[in-house]
Amino acid sequence: MNPESFAAGERLVSPTYVRQGCEARRTHEHLIRLLLEQGKCPEDGWDESTLELFLHELAIMDSNNFLGNCGVGEREGRVASALVARRHYRFIHGIGRSGDISAVQPKAAGSSLLNKIANSLVLDIIKMAGVHSVTNCFVVPMATGMSLTLCFLTLRHKRPKAKYIIWPRIDQKSCFKSMITAGFEPVVIENVLEGDELRTDLKAVEAKIQELGSDNVLCVHSTTSCFAPRVPDRLEELALICASYGVPHIVNNAYGLQSSKCMHLIQQGARVGRIDAFVQSLDKNFMVPVGGAIIAGFNDFFIQEISKMYPGRASASPSLDVLITLLSLGSNGYKKLLKERKEMFSYLSIQLKKLAEAYDERLLHTPHNPISLAVTLKTLDEHRDKAVTQLGSMLFTRQVSGARVVPLGAVQTVSGYTFQGFMSHTNDYPCAYLNAASAIGMKTQDVDLFIKRLDKCFKIVRKEQNRESDGSGVDNDKTEDAVTEEMGLKLENVFLDKFEDSS
Repeated sequence: MNPESFAAGERLVSPTYVRQGCEARRTHEHLIRLLLEQGKCPEDGWDESTLELFLHELAIMDSNNFLGNCGVGEREGRVASALVARRHYRFIHGIGRSGDISAVQPKAAGSSLLNKIANSLVLDIIKMAGVHSVTNCFVVPMATGMSLTLCFLTLRHKRPKAKYIIWPRIDQKSCFKSMITAGFEPVVIENVLEGDELRTDLKAVEAKIQELGSDNVLCVHSTTSCFAPRVPDRLEELALICASYGVPHIVNNAYGLQSSKCMHLIQQGARVGRIDAFVQSLDKNFMVPVGGAIIAGFNDFFIQEISKMYPGRASASPSLDVLITLLSLGSNGYKKLLKERKEMFSYLSIQLKKLAEAYDERLLHTPHNPISLAVTLKTLDEHRDKAVTQLGSMLFTRQVSGARVVPLGAVQTVSGYTFQGFMSHTNDYPCAYLNAASAIGMKTQDVDLFIKRLDKCFKIVRKEQNRESDGSGVDNDKTEDAVTEEMGLKLENVFLDKFEDSS
C-alpha cells in the first residue's frame, strides 16, 4: 500500500497499529530497494514474505496483469490454467525480444526487470566463486549442451572459414553433440595418462592447430568439471596456445561453478591467455530444476553477441528459479553450501578409500579432480566380465543415483563417431572403476548411506564369485539373509541389460 492508503487505514484501525504495519512493510521495501540499487546478492537470505512481495510487485508491472488490459495481439500473456499462472507467479511474457534475449520488453517491464536482476545476481556469484575478472553473463533457458551450441554458432559469423573444433576428449554425449548440432567437425584429442589421471595432451592440441591451420579452427572446446580419473583440462596452457594462434576458446564449466579449483583455472586462463566464454549449468550449481545455463565471459561485446544470436523470446522460468534461490540463500548461504561441498568431498574420499581397501581395491589418485572420485574394480573384473555392470545394476536397484560403473572396452557410437573405452575418456584405461561425486547439497547421511549400500553390493557380488569359483554353485549353509541376497541378485540380473543400455 502507498502512504495515502495507510493514512486512510488509520480512520478504520488505531493509527498506532497502522504505523507499526507501515514500518514493517518499509523493512521489506528497504531490502528490495538495496537489491535494485546494488544489483548484488544480499549477504543474508530473504524470508518468503519479502520474496513473494517482491515477485508480486514485479508481476503486476507486466501488461497481462494490468487491470482493464485489452490485448488484441497473438501474444498477450493469456493462460488457460490458473494453476499454471500461479506456478509462474504470473510472469507469462517470458524474457527478451525477438532480436535479443537480454532486451527489455515493452509489454513486460516486470519480467524484464526480473531478467536483469537475475543476470546481475549470477554475475555477482560468479565473481564471489573465484572468477573475479568476468565482465558479463546472462541466464539462458537451455541446458549446457545447447548453450555451448549457441556459443559456437556465434563464433561462426566471426570465423566463416572455420569448420573444426578441437576437443580434448571427455566421454559425455551432450558436449560432443553440441559441436555436431552447430554444424562443425569435432577433432578429438586423446588424453594422456599421468599416474592414474587422464590429462590434456597440450602438444597434440598445438600440433593439430598447426596441421589444420588456425583460420580453419573455430575454437578449442575445453572442460573443467568431469568424472575421475579424467581431470580438468590444463586451462592456463590451453589459453596461452589459443592466444598465440588467435583461436577462440570456449570452456564447458558444467558443474564447475561450485568448485573453487575449477573457477581458479578459468580466472588464471583468462589472465594469462584467451578464454572467450565459459558455460555452466543452473541445476547442477544452484539446485534448481533442469533447463537453464549461464553463459559468461570477459568481453562484454562478445557475450552480447551471443545473447543476440538466440532466436526469439525465451522462458523466464530458469531466471525466476535462480533469482528466488539466490535471494533465499543470500551470498552467505551459498558460501556455506560451497564450504560444505568441499568438506563432503574430503569425507567421501576417506570413506571410499577405507571401503576400497577392505575389498583389495584402491581409490584412484586423482588430486587434480576436485569433485569426482573413482575406485578400482580390478578384482571384480578379473573374475567375471559382467561383474562390473552387475555391481552398477545392483546400486541402481538400491536407489543409489549418480554413481557410475565403467567397464573395460565399452564401445559407443555418438553422432557417427565411434569411441573405444567409452565413459573412461580414453581408448584403454588400465582398469574398470566406479565413480562417485561430491556435488553441492550433498550431506553426511548421503555419503554414509551410499557407503553402506556399496559395501552390501560388494559382499553379494564377492559371495556369488566365490560360489562360482568353487564350482559348487550351491551353499547348504545359507542363512536367511544369504537366501534373500541371492533372490535379490536374480531379480537384479533382470535389470542388467536395461542398465547397460542406459549407461
